[in-house]
Amino acid sequence: MGKIIALANQKGGVGKTTSSINLAASLAVLEYRTLLVDADPQANSTSGIGYDPRTIKTSIYECIINDVPAIEAICTTDTPNLDLLPAHIDLVGAEIEMINLENREFKMKHVLSQIQDQYDFIIIDCSPSLGLITINALTAANSVIIPVQCEYFALEGLGKLLNTIKIVQNRLNMDLEIEGILLTMYDVRLRLSNQVVEEVRSHFTDLVFDTIIQRNTRLSEAPSFGVSVIMHDANSKGAINYLNLAREVLLKNGLRKIEDQKTTK
Repeated sequence: MGKIIALANQKGGVGKTTSSINLAASLAVLEYRTLLVDADPQANSTSGIGYDPRTIKTSIYECIINDVPAIEAICTTDTPNLDLLPAHIDLVGAEIEMINLENREFKMKHVLSQIQDQYDFIIIDCSPSLGLITINALTAANSVIIPVQCEYFALEGLGKLLNTIKIVQNRLNMDLEIEGILLTMYDVRLRLSNQVVEEVRSHFTDLVFDTIIQRNTRLSEAPSFGVSVIMHDANSKGAINYLNLAREVLLKNGLRKIEDQKTTK
């Protein structure tokens, strides 16, 4: 059964979608079968991986609301080993439509359980809110990665998110773990960036990933080409950062790096 990792932070602009796309792509490049799930009505993961959300006929919305089988909504991508469960604008209304549904917090869990054994990893890009869709993602997930930008007010709202995670653990998903806190948008030239790194590491110690995602031009421009940064420029700092993050996730889960596997064969 594939491990389901949600990327969540109700604060926008923290690199959540960028990290979802590029972590998923990096795991795929390292030869792990990976599904990227776009659970954000803005559908930026969908467009960022090369699909126009306006042309999507079957999405996660239909799976959640109309019980369409997940396999009917999954799209392939240009990256080997990487598939997409897309979103489109209809997802905006899903939370209202779900209010009267039985077991509404478990709808996404049911959808993903249909295809979980086909993947090694399932990465969920959550919306920048703590609404019902995000609660669904946390209920379905085995763990959560929390992106935090290395900028002023970096920790703003983090306490509320951690409290929401605790509520989900207590009431809906007792097995949910924090995979790690991911520092993003780091600029080595800025004193503030370095101060934020120190502050986050001081507060959360072992929960913080060793890998830090640095600001990078190639990383910023890749979504406009509809590709991950590793497909856009594999030698860029952004690609290297996310490959290192993927390797760290693998090691945290007791999986050796693919390079190590190859050298022992």
